[in-house]
Amino acid sequence: MWERTLQDLIRGLRANKKDEAKFISKAVDEIRHEIKNDDMELKAGAVLKLTYLDMLGYDMTWASFHVVEVMSSPKFHLKSVGYLAAVQSFNEDTDVLMLTTNLLKKDLTSTPADIAVTLNGLSHIVTPDLGRDISSELVAMLNHSRANIRKRAVLALYKVLAQYPEASVRGIPRLKEKLEDPDPGVVAATVNVLCELARRDPTAYLDLAPQLFYLLTTSSNNWMLIKIIKLFGSLSPHEPRLVKKLQPPITELISTTPAISLLYECVHTCIIGGMLQGANGTALARLCVSKLAAFIQDADQNLKYIALLALVKIVPSHPYLVAEYQDTILASVNDQDISIRMRALDLVSAMVDPDSLQPIVQRILSHLVQDTSSTVLPTAAQSLAQHAVPTSPGSAKTHIPPSQSPAYRLVLAERILTICSQSTYENVTNFEWYLSVLVDLAHVANVDVGGQIRDQLVDVVGRVRGVRRYAVKLMYTLLIDDTMLQNARDEGACPEVLWAAAWICGEYCSELVEPQKLLPHILRPEIANLAPETIAVYIQAASKIFGYWAAELAERWTDDDLPAVKEVVQTVVSGVQGFVGSPHIEVQERAANTLQLFNFIQADLNSYRPKPDSLGFDASDAGPSSGFDSPPSSEPHFPKSLFLLQPLFSAHELNPVALAAQESVPVPDGLDLDAWIVPPPKEVVLSEAEGGEGVVKVKVKKVNKGKGKAVKSGKKKKHTDENGAAGGYEVEETPEERAERLRRKAEREERLRDDPYYIIDDKPATPNPPSEDIDAIPIVRLEDMPSLSQDVQDPRLPILKEASYQPSSASYEIDRVGEMPSNAVPTAAHTLLPAANPGQGTPRLPEPARNAAFPAYDVSEDIDIPRTSTPDAIKVTRPKKKGTGKKRKPAA
Repeated sequence: MWERTLQDLIRGLRANKKDEAKFISKAVDEIRHEIKNDDMELKAGAVLKLTYLDMLGYDMTWASFHVVEVMSSPKFHLKSVGYLAAVQSFNEDTDVLMLTTNLLKKDLTSTPADIAVTLNGLSHIVTPDLGRDISSELVAMLNHSRANIRKRAVLALYKVLAQYPEASVRGIPRLKEKLEDPDPGVVAATVNVLCELARRDPTAYLDLAPQLFYLLTTSSNNWMLIKIIKLFGSLSPHEPRLVKKLQPPITELISTTPAISLLYECVHTCIIGGMLQGANGTALARLCVSKLAAFIQDADQNLKYIALLALVKIVPSHPYLVAEYQDTILASVNDQDISIRMRALDLVSAMVDPDSLQPIVQRILSHLVQDTSSTVLPTAAQSLAQHAVPTSPGSAKTHIPPSQSPAYRLVLAERILTICSQSTYENVTNFEWYLSVLVDLAHVANVDVGGQIRDQLVDVVGRVRGVRRYAVKLMYTLLIDDTMLQNARDEGACPEVLWAAAWICGEYCSELVEPQKLLPHILRPEIANLAPETIAVYIQAASKIFGYWAAELAERWTDDDLPAVKEVVQTVVSGVQGFVGSPHIEVQERAANTLQLFNFIQADLNSYRPKPDSLGFDASDAGPSSGFDSPPSSEPHFPKSLFLLQPLFSAHELNPVALAAQESVPVPDGLDLDAWIVPPPKEVVLSEAEGGEGVVKVKVKKVNKGKGKAVKSGKKKKHTDENGAAGGYEVEETPEERAERLRRKAEREERLRDDPYYIIDDKPATPNPPSEDIDAIPIVRLEDMPSLSQDVQDPRLPILKEASYQPSSASYEIDRVGEMPSNAVPTAAHTLLPAANPGQGTPRLPEPARNAAFPAYDVSEDIDIPRTSTPDAIKVTRPKKKGTGKKRKPAA
C-alpha cells in the first residue's frame, strides 16, 4: 500500500496554495488513519508530518499519546522523531508527560546516542515533577565518560534547576567541579550555566572567583571569555576586592582583542562593576570612551547603537570624557535609524551643561521644523542605495528630514523641556533665550505639550525677576498674533501657551508702555474658540491690566483723559458681556463679576464732573460778607473708581512656593482640626418592619466628632414640624408614609441633578434634620455695607504698601528655594528688591542666539512708567454674629 511521505505532503501544499485548507483537512484524515497503525515506521512517519503541520500552526495535541509511543521505540531514528515531536508540541499542561518518567530514566541509562537525544528532549519538556524525578540520574550524567554527554548534561541541568530549585543542593557542587573538566567544551558550557545562575543570586558564587580569574587569564576562547566577563560583572558589586584585581586583565583585553563582541562586554562589565572609579579607573574610562567613540563612527548600525547605549551609562560619572566627542555624538542625532537617534538623544540629554545647552537644544529643535524645501520623495531604489552605501559621520551628508511621527515629535519636545528645567534650570544661563525657545516650541511642536510649556513659562517668570520685562513683551506678541488664536482648535496646537501669555501680561502689566492697547486683543470675540480655563484667565487679565492703567492714569489725571477712559471701559464691557451666559461656571462667574465692576466704573465716569482747581482759588471773589477763606476741596480731582480694581490684584506679590511650605504652616492656637465646624445631622436608619402590622422600627445614631456613634433605638421616631422644630409627641411611620417620603426624595434629587448651583451629596440625606443642627450653622449678616453709588472706597480692601523693583543687571537671580510661611517676620522670599535709580535705566543682557528657522520677535525697549500710589488705609471691620436660636441641652 502506497503512503504519502513528508516530502509528498510538502509538494502537495505547494501545489494546492489556492485550496490549502481542503488539502490539509484531507491530509490530517490520512494521518489519523496512519497513526493508529501498529507499524512503528508508518506511525513515526505520521508523527513527523504532524510535527511539520504543527509548525504551520495546526494543532497536534490530540496525538500526544502516539508521540510517546514513538519516543519509546528502540530504533534511534524513530526515537529521535518522537523526541522532536515532543519538543515541538508538549507543554506543562500535557497530560501524558507523567507517562514519560520511566521512559526518560530508561533512556538515560541506554546507549550514548539515546542519552544524547534524551538530554536534548528533556531540556525542553522538563516540568517540576519531571525535574524532581530525573534530577538524580541527570547529576550522575555529569561524570559520564563521553565529553559530549557531560556537556549536554550540564546544559540540561540548568533547565532542571529552573523548574525544580531543590535540585541545587546536589547539582550546584557537582556543577562547580566541571570548571576543572579536561574538555574545554564542558568548561564553556559550565561557565555559561553559572553565568545565568549568578544573575539570580551572585553571592552564592563568589567562591568561584579564583577559578574564573584563572580561566580569564589563560583561555583563548572568546565566547567563554565573554561569559566569564559577564559573570565577573555580576560578582564585582558584591566583592570590592575584585575591582582592583580585574582592572589589569580587562584593560589588556580592551587594548588588544580584535573581537568586537568581547570588547563591548569588557566595557559593559567595567561600567556595571564599578571599575571606572579612582586614578586607575579614570584611565580605564578614557580607554573605554575612545573605543566606544570608534564604534559610533563605524558603518555597522548595531555597533553605533550599543556604543551610544554604553556611553549613556558612562556620562554620569565621566561627563568631561564623553564631551570630547560631542560633535560625533551630535552627528548621530541625524542618523536614518530611529533607534540610533533615540539613543543619541538620551546621550546628549545626559551630557548637557551650561556651555553645551544652547547648541544641543537648537539641534533638537531643528528636528521639529517641517522640511518644506523639498516635497519630492526619494524612490525605493534611491532609498536602498542610500542605505547600502555606508558613510562615515565625517563625510558630507545631505539633510535628512526628521521623522514626522507624533510619538517621535513628542519625545523631542519633552526632551527639550526636561533638559532645560532639570534641577530648577541650573544649566540655563540666558533666560531670554529660553523663553524664546519655549515660544518657538509652541509653534513647531505639533504635539500635545502645551500644558508643560505653559507651566514652565509661568514658573520661569515667577522665579526670575530679571526676565519679566522681556517675558511680558514676548507674551504681548503672542496675544496680538492671530495665527495661534485661529489654530487653537487644531490637533497638535498648543493653545495653553495663550493661557500663560494672558496670565503673565496681566500679572506684570506694569512692564508695558501702553497696557490699555492690549485690552481689545484679549477681549475680541475670537477668544471664544479657546478652552474655558483660558477664557477665564483672559477676563481676569483684562481686569488686572485696566486696574493698573487706570491707577497710573489717575496719578497724572487731566480732564482730557475722560473720553479715552470711557472708551476703554466700554471696550471691556462689550468684550466681557458675551461670556456672561457661558455654560462654563468659571467663565460665567468671572465675566459676571467683571461686568458688574465695570458697570459701576462706567456709572462713576458718567457722573463725574470736572472740579475747579483748588490752587487757583481767589478769596477776594467770595465777597466781603464771607468773613473767612473758603477751604480747598477734599475731593480728588479724578474719578475715584479708577482706584477700584488695582488693590484687588496688587495687595501681595506672587512668589514661588517652597516644596515644604504646606507642611510648615503653623496651626493657630486654639484651632482643633479634628473638631466639627458644623456638626453633622443625626443619621436615621430604618430597619425592616417588625412587631405589629404597619409599625416600622426606627434607629437613631448620633455622631460625636466623627470618633464614635451613640446608639439609641426604638420603634418610634420623634416628630418634627415643617420648620424643623422638635415636637412634643412621637409618631409611628407606616410603610405607606415611608414609600411616599422616598418617592418625594427621588423626585427632588432628579430635579436638582442638572442644577449647577446645587451639589448633590452621595450620602443619604437625613429627613427632618433636628432644629439644633440648623441653628448651629453659622450665618454672616452683611450689615452696614456701603452702597456702590456712594463716593467712598470699599472698606474690605486690604492695607497696601508701595513696592517697586528693577531687574538684575549682570546675571539672572533665580528663586530656587521658594516662599515659606511666616507668622510675623517676613522671610527672604517676601523681601522686595530695592528700587533702582530712575536716571540710570535698566541694564540689558545681550540678545540671545536665534535659530535661523524662526523669525525674530520685534519688541520695544523704551519702557519707563512710574508706579502708582494707593489710597489711604481703610480699617476692616466685621459685625458680630447674632444668635438665631436657643441652645438645646445635650442628650443624656
